[in-house]
Amino acid sequence: MSEDQSEDLEDSLARWLNEQSEAGAQSRNHRQGGLRFAFYGRMSTVEHQDRVTSRHWQLDCASELVANHGAIITEYFDVGCSRRRSWRHRPQSAALLARLGDPLRGFDAIVVGEYERAFSGNQLPHLMPLLEQHEVQLWLPETDGPVDRHNPTHQALIMLLGVQSKREVQRSRSRVITAMRSQAREQGRYLGGRPPYGYRLIDAGPHPNAAHARWGRRLQRLEPDPATAAHVRRMFTQRLAGHSLAGIARALNDAAVACPSTVDPSRNHHRAGERWTLRTVAAILGNPRYTGRQVWNRQRTDVDTHGGPDARGTIRWNPTKDWVISKQQAHIALVTEQDFIAVQAIRAHRSTHDGATRSYLFTGLLRCGPCGRRMESHWVNQRPGYRCRHGHTSAQRPASRRRKILYLREDRIIARLVRQPPFGIMVGVRG
Repeated sequence: MSEDQSEDLEDSLARWLNEQSEAGAQSRNHRQGGLRFAFYGRMSTVEHQDRVTSRHWQLDCASELVANHGAIITEYFDVGCSRRRSWRHRPQSAALLARLGDPLRGFDAIVVGEYERAFSGNQLPHLMPLLEQHEVQLWLPETDGPVDRHNPTHQALIMLLGVQSKREVQRSRSRVITAMRSQAREQGRYLGGRPPYGYRLIDAGPHPNAAHARWGRRLQRLEPDPATAAHVRRMFTQRLAGHSLAGIARALNDAAVACPSTVDPSRNHHRAGERWTLRTVAAILGNPRYTGRQVWNRQRTDVDTHGGPDARGTIRWNPTKDWVISKQQAHIALVTEQDFIAVQAIRAHRSTHDGATRSYLFTGLLRCGPCGRRMESHWVNQRPGYRCRHGHTSAQRPASRRRKILYLREDRIIARLVRQPPFGIMVGVRG
């Protein structure tokens, strides 16, 4: 018998076995008046998990649980959703919940293949009243049948499962963070993310993890980008020579140098700017990766687990004490460590004409009435004050028609606060 004939025979046998199993289940359901089940499953990632395998083993567990009680007649399977996201904010589980109120929904109960794939923390206790309201049972392998939230044993079990699920998430996160911290510090490994402006990614050999290597994953490292590295070096040189951030940004714009979001739009889809800004220049001059060291954990992404299925995380800066810097150089430097530290000192200690320290009482508390922007602190006529340039910064050439810059003296704000309540002044200052 040829190999192809053998494979055909195996496929035929598999189909026959499935047909016999389905026929038997339908016969049992017909005799027993079995329940109609909606199966729910979930997998976290697309890149590191096989959807077919994940769905099948969860479905097998669920089918085995309900084998003598009914049949699974519909499926809902979420892909790429964290279990920390509530059921109302996962696409497939949200669709399942939307069917509960439909008299023609076609199912009497919901079954899952594993608690930790479907729930996290206290999600299940919050979901049970809704299911009871619509007279829909929830079957779990861990309870060997339908969940009864009024049963003390089930209550204790659900509480234990919730704690265990949360603990597993925390343990997995801790293991990953610890491994990545070691890889960045000891090995100087590039761990993903957008390459800094001035660098590009090149191949750095096979992945040291055998499983990842079999999947075709390879290491990468940073290399100076011939098209942009010179601009980064020039920015550090100009800053050391005493140029302001605004002056550096203005010079780049006047020279028509492409900004990061223009050079690499695919990795900067969250930015629509086409010009250099003070913030962009400051971010480059404050990035220690230009010294050749690998740096990890400068930023984090805070995900709103109660947001919608398309909700994006918010990127925030971590304190410098949490940054992880490689012990050795991991790529070619664009600036020496001594010059980088000197640039940070220029940014951190802004000199004044008389050497005095400036203090502002209302920093971050005042907004401009006409445009709504937060007003910036400004020393004017030997006294503290605040101004709003209505979005026009010195990195851009002044437009012919724009609002006049608004200036407010701090002493006059204090005098006004003495005469009237502060509410309204803190919300919006009008010129």
